[in-house]
Amino acid sequence: MTSLAPPTTKIRIVAAPERNYSVWIGGSILASLSTFQEMWSSRAEYDGLGPSVVHRKCS
Repeated sequence: MTSLAPPTTKIRIVAAPERNYSVWIGGSILASLSTFQEMWSSRAEYDGLGPSVVHRKCS
């Protein structure tokens, strides 16, 4: 970042300490939404249709 900014510009990067868990937190929030739950696939559906079940549910 410092190489892209003018030399007189003070650079400060702020990052949340729990950023390592951001994906898990976001996934947890997404999974709790009722609209997302309609797109869930069961193990039986996946075993029967394979990865294509994702395209059927999410398109």
